[in-house]
Amino acid sequence: MNRLGVRNPRGLAAFAVVAGGMVTMAGAGVSGAGGVFVGAGAVGVAGDLALQRCAPGLMGRLGRLHIGETLRFELRCVLLLLLLGRIHVTGPIGLASAMALVLCLLGGQALHAAICTLIRRRRRLAVAARHIDLRRLGISDRPPRRLTEWPGLRMLAYEVSALAGLGATLVTGDARWVVAGLTLAAGGCLVTVLALLPYLVRSLRLPGPARVLAEVNAWLGRHRPETVLYFSGPRESAYQVGMWLETLAALRAPALVILRERHLLEGLAPTALPVLCVPAATHLRRLDLGSVRVALYPANVGENIHLLRVPTMQHVFLGDGDTTAGVDPYSKVYDQVWVAGRAGRQRYAEAAVGVEDADIVEVGRPQLDGVRVREDDDRAPAAIPTVLLTAGDEPLVRRLLESEPPVRVLYWPHPAAGGRRSAAHRRIVAAIGAANERRAGREADEPEEVRALRAEAARCRTELTRRIAAHQARLRRAHADEAMLTRDSAAADPAPPEEARELSEQWHRAHWAASPPWSHQIIEADVTNSPALHSCFDQADLLIGDPSGVVSDFIATLKPYALVDTAGLGAQEFRRRHTVARAAYLLGPEDAGVDDLLRLLFDPAGDTLRAARHELRAYLLGPSTPPSIQRFDEAVDALAAKGEALNRLRELQTIREGAPDEHQPAAPCSCAPSAPPPAK
Repeated sequence: MNRLGVRNPRGLAAFAVVAGGMVTMAGAGVSGAGGVFVGAGAVGVAGDLALQRCAPGLMGRLGRLHIGETLRFELRCVLLLLLLGRIHVTGPIGLASAMALVLCLLGGQALHAAICTLIRRRRRLAVAARHIDLRRLGISDRPPRRLTEWPGLRMLAYEVSALAGLGATLVTGDARWVVAGLTLAAGGCLVTVLALLPYLVRSLRLPGPARVLAEVNAWLGRHRPETVLYFSGPRESAYQVGMWLETLAALRAPALVILRERHLLEGLAPTALPVLCVPAATHLRRLDLGSVRVALYPANVGENIHLLRVPTMQHVFLGDGDTTAGVDPYSKVYDQVWVAGRAGRQRYAEAAVGVEDADIVEVGRPQLDGVRVREDDDRAPAAIPTVLLTAGDEPLVRRLLESEPPVRVLYWPHPAAGGRRSAAHRRIVAAIGAANERRAGREADEPEEVRALRAEAARCRTELTRRIAAHQARLRRAHADEAMLTRDSAAADPAPPEEARELSEQWHRAHWAASPPWSHQIIEADVTNSPALHSCFDQADLLIGDPSGVVSDFIATLKPYALVDTAGLGAQEFRRRHTVARAAYLLGPEDAGVDDLLRLLFDPAGDTLRAARHELRAYLLGPSTPPSIQRFDEAVDALAAKGEALNRLRELQTIREGAPDEHQPAAPCSCAPSAPPPAK
């Protein structure tokens, strides 16, 4: 039953009510018990409504098992005809009328579903876009949601009408009531079908792939992007393209984002960059990308080959070369591999996957340019230091929560680890909640003005949360489909990304100002209005975690950090396996060394790894000056110039290869000017 998605008790109860009502209606239809039939039908309608409201996941699974809402509606209609045939209250003419109306209702519902499907498919353009002017395509509005969505609610309304008419017939003995109820249901279905017809006609007039691609190519010809960020992947990998949007927007050369899946476009972070979503490889090949000189690839995926085949571009893999997972033999198909620092270069050399050292470029990590760096003279200990914990180690969490002197814990479970579904994670959350309750009395000891400032910050955070939600809703435009968003995005105000960034910065300032310095927090990476990880970096005095990209990023702050050697490898072997461990304090099995580590928070003079962190930061992320974004931009310009030179060389080579042999007569060329007459 778990695979049906009925672990939700309310969903299970609603499913049982629907199934029980259906069985009871079948029995009542066979036996001719009209009153029981009406009662069971009403209960079934209520159960179906509850099922749609509280268990939408189960509704989807039932549909995939071919027992969805449409089939249940059709079965109830058939059972109604069975009952009318058994109770003989309608007579032959009334029964025939009821049968005709039921057939009209079922046919109308099928026609409505077919029209909705056709409209939806016709409105799915060959290319979806953001911030690209395609208004000349004349894309029409989609049908109102009340006509195309919530089919289950409409069918339940038809059933209620039929059951009400049946109940009136059973009470009065007049067959006209059930015929009237069925007429009302069939008429309502007919009205929705007729209302959809104008939208169907408009959808049939929407431009086909050839015209859409021609308009996109016209835009490309006018704007001539020189750099492309190309990405393909599942929905959960959208963060990999999102992390490069600000970097791409900061380049001097005009840039373009190309996505291959529609779900990536739906989940893309706000950006003013032009974005194209091109699902079909045949359509991608027909795009005029002749102005593009540099193509950037954040991920090694099979769909990259569809752009890699273009010889006029220089292709760059944005490699996470400082981790073993980022080193792949496939990387040698690119013209260059860009890494953050010398660690990435050395990792490729050690892996010997065929990437030449000359093709590796160190560009830093532009995403970390805004991270606050702790200088050596900025080390006054906080009254209650903050520990950012990214390792889901339950005993370690309890040690931190019970620490004396006290510390504040920011618990950040990695979203890709899957640990948030575990029982250990739930126990950690419960322990943090209990620790906060024990510390709740501290607020009463604060001065009144401090509490007032914190309350004002909390009110500001609430208001900013509302504004962020409104901003996101405005961007999503729930009434608009993909075609309308493609049509209207060019006319949209290009300020939303800046507005979103400013709102986010204000929200984070308000959040930390409203949070008591002793209050532990659970940071959910993919939960709306939860602090961003880099914002937690600014708050933390120490990070404790496992070797990961999060730790590599934290090194940019130059703050102390510790890694957990859960396998008991020992310091020498652990540091040999993990580059990030070179400047880390190590915690052994059963969290040995935690007490010494926490004493470091209250006595910064005992921090013996400051120099090692400086060296490791330069090794992993490159020099701090010039900024990474400047180095990245210069790398793009240099590679674009190289690509342009190679293209000119190819053109010259083509001209030479196409030149006639001096011993052969030249063929006439209609596009070339005629030779001047010989001198006399």
